[in-house]
Amino acid sequence: MDMKVAVIGSNSFSGSNFINFLLKRNYEVLAISRSKEYHDVFLPYKWSTKSPSNLTFYQMDVNKDLIKIEEKIKLFKPKFIVNFAAQGMVAESWNKPEDWYRTNVVSQVKLHNNLRQLDFIENYLHFSTPEVYGSTDGWIKESYNFAPNTPYAASRAACDLHLMTFFRNYDFPVTFTRAANVFGEGQQLYRIITKTILCGLLGNKLSLHGGGTSERSFIHIDDVSDATFKVMHKGIAGETYHISTNEKISIKDLVWKVFNKLNQNPENFVEDSGERLGKDHSYSLNSSKIRNQLSWDNHITLEDGIERTINWVQLNLDVLKKMPFEYIHKS
Repeated sequence: MDMKVAVIGSNSFSGSNFINFLLKRNYEVLAISRSKEYHDVFLPYKWSTKSPSNLTFYQMDVNKDLIKIEEKIKLFKPKFIVNFAAQGMVAESWNKPEDWYRTNVVSQVKLHNNLRQLDFIENYLHFSTPEVYGSTDGWIKESYNFAPNTPYAASRAACDLHLMTFFRNYDFPVTFTRAANVFGEGQQLYRIITKTILCGLLGNKLSLHGGGTSERSFIHIDDVSDATFKVMHKGIAGETYHISTNEKISIKDLVWKVFNKLNQNPENFVEDSGERLGKDHSYSLNSSKIRNQLSWDNHITLEDGIERTINWVQLNLDVLKKMPFEYIHKS
């Protein structure tokens, strides 16, 4: 078995957790990310050892360092490449949309045009997003039409469509995953679950867009890493796989659940704010395909995942309370 994997976007929440998953299984990992994290507390692959021997990290930006990235990949010759790199944050994409299109479309197209010429790649796994579907009704399958409502979603949809042209015309071995709302230990502090926990522990106010009526499915990062691993090894080129639980919850009910676990009254913390532009009220991913075809299942309940995340925040509170609580845009 080839034990080499290149991970682009390695210091993202999903990327760093997937690297941790791989290192525990003795894979050799080439990690590429445009920036180092503020602190190792956000990098699960450093929690057991600060310098894993089977990990090589390079700080490189897909917008600026494509030639260097290609050189490192050519030298490493991985059978698998998993790309988590993207300009994230849906609401902020309205402020400077050209940055989102540059990172999520233009630079990605340039990267893929280089990668398609490498003959050692068996599977290029592109970590996409359900935001490409827009707001939906019911539990949708992977064949659902794209209807993006924000610059972020439109940029991700454009990249997915571009990759399918490379698959159809160049036989580029791309597979896609789209995961529900991912959460867990090590997540950035501006995400809803970690942010709610910190508000409860530090006495800060929490603003809920539109009163928190939108509905989402939340899935623990360990289950997502397991699913990603299965798609990497067994996914069929040109296919998309949804990664989700079979349950959904409103953001308000989720926040109430977190405050209740902290033995706090949410009424003392929560403030309603206006709905953000282009927000999807609901999207629910039917994950029967990955369950039936790749024998995947989720194992961590929402309750257990929240408790684990609370424990992580409490354990690292002295460090976390000094970190930025809001998203900082990197152009």
